[in-house]
Amino acid sequence: MKKTKQAGFSLIELLIVVAIILIIAAIAIPNLLASRMSANESSAAQESRNITTAEVVYSTQYNIGYAVTLTSLGDSGGCGPAAVSSSNACLIDSVLAAGAKSGYNFVYAPVNVDAASHYQGFTVNANPQNPGYSGRRYFYTDQTGVIRANGTAAAASGDPAI
Repeated sequence: MKKTKQAGFSLIELLIVVAIILIIAAIAIPNLLASRMSANESSAAQESRNITTAEVVYSTQYNIGYAVTLTSLGDSGGCGPAAVSSSNACLIDSVLAAGAKSGYNFVYAPVNVDAASHYQGFTVNANPQNPGYSGRRYFYTDQTGVIRANGTAAAASGDPAI
């Protein structure tokens, strides 16, 4: 009787390969999540800057102070020449104008109303949708254009600038 050699992997060999893959995954996944949080935080800071820039353009273009809502800066009604107005300024994208982007919620509030009912200031808070997962830091900016950050709670005007 002739013995035939069987081809393939033994159970031990397969278990070793699976163990190696699990070790690599245990190392890589936390780094991937940290990278995503950093990217979300960078995006939130940049979008806060975009809102501030859009507000300056809005105030200059329409000469009625700052926008009443974040959606007024957006492009929800199209951006053709006939569609652009003080309530549809086409200065930021519709996703940001809706108040949420890249794992962050953007809370806009106009402040300091004058005698003509025009707002002379605004505040923007960028808060992580899921703190510790979509981002660690909270951001704040206002008409000064200075972006401030806080690592534990919603940022305010007294927090350090980034």
